[in-house]
Amino acid sequence: MDLVLRVPHAPAAGETLEGRSLISGPGGKGGNQAVSCARQGAVVSLLGRVGDDDHGRALCAALAADGIDTAGVQVDADQATGVALVMVDDAAQNRIVVIAGANAALTVDAATLRQQLRGATFLVLQFETPPAAVACGIEAAAAVGCKVLLNPSPVRPLPDAWWPLIDTLVVNEVEAQAFGGLAVDSPVAAAAAARVLLNRGVTHVVVTLGALGAVAADASGCRHHPAGRVEAVDTTAAGDALLGALAATLARGEDFDSALRHGIRAATVCVQQPGAQASIPTRAAALQCPAPPDWTAL
Repeated sequence: MDLVLRVPHAPAAGETLEGRSLISGPGGKGGNQAVSCARQGAVVSLLGRVGDDDHGRALCAALAADGIDTAGVQVDADQATGVALVMVDDAAQNRIVVIAGANAALTVDAATLRQQLRGATFLVLQFETPPAAVACGIEAAAAVGCKVLLNPSPVRPLPDAWWPLIDTLVVNEVEAQAFGGLAVDSPVAAAAAARVLLNRGVTHVVVTLGALGAVAADASGCRHHPAGRVEAVDTTAAGDALLGALAATLARGEDFDSALRHGIRAATVCVQQPGAQASIPTRAAALQCPAPPDWTAL
């Protein structure tokens, strides 16, 4: 559950700041990405874990309202549902602290997961899920030929054996720098970091760059996909909106660059609304957003 605090600016160490508002709403990377995939027309099942509390029941109800299969969401009788503390300033930038709660105890049975993944186009993973569950997921997907789309956030090390098993890696500037070892402050720098990640065996890499759009990289080279200029209200869940639109569009059989352009449109709509899941657009809403400018080879 997201607890969103609106502030004029991020407080300095020792500073007491008068906030503007505090609201709560469904969130979490896994939940956000599942919602984005579903609103883009994909058939989605979510694996996760919530507490036996009001937050957990509210999260499951919200997911079900988007048509997401929550049979794989476990209920923990001992631990509370996870919480994210989200601080959003007047420049629409966010700072997030995640308390994993029950989700840290998520367990996955390999045989059951392999059966669930048969016929699936993508297994979408992120690092708010425990490392053992992620490892089980990647290995299960490889065993049945399901593509892995990984968003390694929050950052933690990836075993060398995982890189060739990842079809699509989606990272922001901070994550690209952490994994690529290069400062990422421009599309050209993002392309350099993406090439490092491709050389480790990943098939497709997306480096998101906020208002600058994103860089796509694969065996055919690197391309900068700019974003349209808009007035951002709240950037929370923008990356999740992009990822879900990318995954759902790829699952429909469209090419990588077309899917990323659609993802940028979804993120553009998202940042113009407050909140996390509340701001994630449907496919129809994303298609109403003006198409972003054409991409440029890097």
